[in-house]
Amino acid sequence: MSVESKGVVAGARETLAGFREFLTRGNVVELAVAVVVGTAFTNIVNSVVQGMINPVVGAFGTQNLDAYSSCLRGPCKDNPDGEADLGILLHWGSVLSATLTFLITAGVVYFLMILPLTRYMARRRAKDAVEPQPPAKTELDVLAEIRDELIAQRADRADRAGRAGEAATVGAPRSGDAEADGRRLDKERDSG
Repeated sequence: MSVESKGVVAGARETLAGFREFLTRGNVVELAVAVVVGTAFTNIVNSVVQGMINPVVGAFGTQNLDAYSSCLRGPCKDNPDGEADLGILLHWGSVLSATLTFLITAGVVYFLMILPLTRYMARRRAKDAVEPQPPAKTELDVLAEIRDELIAQRADRADRAGRAGEAATVGAPRSGDAEADGRRLDKERDSG
């Protein structure tokens, strides 16, 4: 099997899996669309069943699917009213006809409405992809911004004081030794 035919088979399986999911999902909006479109396609579906499916079935028996029935018990004879006189008559041909009509309607709705709409919406979502927002600022980020702003203000004051010929004394003097600064802060905290 070539790579191209594998892709076609995989695509067909994916499409049929989507069709099966559509039939079993029970989404209300899709169900409403299916009812409306199914009602609109009733004549087309009936024509397909009567004009194409029934003749194929007619190759093996009668073309009228409603004529297919089986007698469950005893001899079955239909009276003029359409009811069995003896035994239990099962009209499975009409069930088969209704099932074929349903499957054709569901297929038309899915392949002509739902599948193209789903693909269109996926392309639209991909086109309108929202840019990811930066993460919210944490307390640490806010504190770092405050620190940077205070440092900038301190440097600005020192520059103005230096231009005025004054000695800049803003805040506590720095010794340059982090350990000594830590001990000094501990003493101030203990005494205060």
